[in-house]
Amino acid sequence: MKKKNIPVEFVFQLFALIIAIIVVHAFYVSVVRPNAAQVIEEQAAAAEADPDYVRERSVWVLIKDLEQESCFILMFWALAIMAFKAVKILGERRLLDVDLVPVADGMRILPEDTREFARQVQALPEDRQEMLLPRALLNALRRFNSTHNIQDVSTSTHTICESEAERLESELSMIRYISWAIPSIGFIGTVRGIGEALAQADKAVQGDIAGVTQSLGVAFNSTFIALLISIFLMFLVHQLQLLQERLVFDTESYCDDKLIRHMKAD
Repeated sequence: MKKKNIPVEFVFQLFALIIAIIVVHAFYVSVVRPNAAQVIEEQAAAAEADPDYVRERSVWVLIKDLEQESCFILMFWALAIMAFKAVKILGERRLLDVDLVPVADGMRILPEDTREFARQVQALPEDRQEMLLPRALLNALRRFNSTHNIQDVSTSTHTICESEAERLESELSMIRYISWAIPSIGFIGTVRGIGEALAQADKAVQGDIAGVTQSLGVAFNSTFIALLISIFLMFLVHQLQLLQERLVFDTESYCDDKLIRHMKAD
């Protein structure tokens, strides 16, 4: 299963990153930076004409710099990865509404009955057999057939669900890295802006503070946008993690309710 699924997800992530770079950069070149340049020019003219003029904060100016562009690229990349994982999880959740092991109330499953029930699960399409619920059910049936021990079946099912939870948790590492990298890029913009402002300190001493204020704007705007994006992404990460945890918990409950409680050892 790993040999088949990991390359598919890797290719998806690679193409998602490339598409995010192309789309965001095209939007910045064609819309954001021209509008930001126009706003800055208009505000400079207004400030020159009226000494009491107060510059309004424009969204185009807030997001115009390279650091903000990089943050938006990473944001859309993370959103694509999370959407891919969410679709897979929702597909697995739909199996929880299917009666894969039809056992009537009061009916008991003996060890010799497990092969018949296993064949019903194995009749599923191959891609569905690789999902958590069919794997947990097949493992429980085979373990009961070989050990005739219900407690062992329950322990084995719990182990499978626990290992799946750990696997899903580890697969969130890339998204968590992106969520960490975005504010870091914002802080890089802060350092760059403050460095440019310090380089123009001599002009500020002579009374020309336009360059200093523009550089400080780069510093604060990049951090502001990066932190907003990071907060938004972390909220979605926690929602995705909650979805994964519920899948594992509901799968284990399904196995207990639909299969294990009907088992009867010899």
